[in-house]
Amino acid sequence: MKPLLIRNGRIIDPSRGWDGIGSILIVDGQIARIDKGNIAIPETGATVIDVPGMIVCPGLIDLHCHLREPGFEAKETIATGTRAAAKGGFTTVCCMPNTRPPIDSPATIIYIRKKANDEGLVKVLPVGCVTKGREGKELTDMEALVQAGVVAFSDDGDPVRDDDVMRQALVMSGKLGLPIIDHCEDPVGGPPEGEAKMVARDLKLAEETGGWVHIAHVSTARSVELISTARSKRVKVTAEVTPHHLTLTEEAISRAGTLAKVNPPLRSEEDRLALIRALKEKVIDVIATDHAPHTATDKQTDFAKAASGISGFETALGSLMGLVHSGDLTIHELVHRLTIAPATILGGKFGQCGTLAAGVPADITIFDPNKKWVVAPEVFVSRGKNTPLVGVTLKGKVMATIFEGKMVYKDDMIAN
Repeated sequence: MKPLLIRNGRIIDPSRGWDGIGSILIVDGQIARIDKGNIAIPETGATVIDVPGMIVCPGLIDLHCHLREPGFEAKETIATGTRAAAKGGFTTVCCMPNTRPPIDSPATIIYIRKKANDEGLVKVLPVGCVTKGREGKELTDMEALVQAGVVAFSDDGDPVRDDDVMRQALVMSGKLGLPIIDHCEDPVGGPPEGEAKMVARDLKLAEETGGWVHIAHVSTARSVELISTARSKRVKVTAEVTPHHLTLTEEAISRAGTLAKVNPPLRSEEDRLALIRALKEKVIDVIATDHAPHTATDKQTDFAKAASGISGFETALGSLMGLVHSGDLTIHELVHRLTIAPATILGGKFGQCGTLAAGVPADITIFDPNKKWVVAPEVFVSRGKNTPLVGVTLKGKVMATIFEGKMVYKDDMIAN
């Protein structure tokens, strides 16, 4: 592999407290050197890309996405989903288990890992089911799923409704050191009170068992309050928020219709502002896309019958940069919540990511914080074109994504 030299970008690496104009040299897929000055081109030659005015940061990490394979390949495949992830700046993604068959057996995990290795562009880490068939009745063989390579457990799409089953799962999570990611809505797609009820239940059980609960796609101010209180009591809880819950409200439904239908639903402006505060105050740990691609048919129906979800990989960074330009988040807060924060939740045993330290695999995202572009779903590489941002101008665009030293996405404006 030919060496790659990235020059003249603003390097931001929250894992090392780094922020400054500099250069990164990549050799044999690893970061060989990072310097605040210019690095001489190696005698063996190197591909050089100059990125003045752009931000260079660790590859983005997504703890929550849907790649749909196996079983729903009309919506997305591991091949198309990882290409969309790369275009969005993500170098590591964790895929949820509501597939067909669900990810509740080592055989399915082996299938996903092989497909990702053969056809994927970025790292794919599977999330295993909490219960067999996602039916909420009987725990999977969680230890066997860990041996096969899962990074967490979830019945995402539905909460684990049975208190006793959730208690058993949290006990096992404490033993295995992996989180239970719960979709806290009952009923799914219901009012804010349904989310708060499930969040409160999960936090109580986590406190009683010492297990690790991760609250998926937090969407309400009340959930934030509950998580904050639990943290003060040292309950083992982490939490995530999506780009759409940070940047959109229920008013988007009047403009975008079913394209703005998600679970949990878009909430009020008060809820949105509470989520931003929670992210700044570290009550919520990470931003996760909940990338949920669907076919056109899935969305082109009555609102009540339409599928829930947004195809989010390719618009995530641009949407979130709106919060930076508005002053709601700093660029450091944003990069932190998309890199080292999710890497910390994953832990070192799943590979070194979230950092630009010398000697680690070169997973790098390069983006132009000021580049304006118009969202056009027809050019998405994801099979899912379902976004409420059709025709919206975003300010902030991924220009290149490097995974293990290989450029897996490059905008036409990047010259080398």
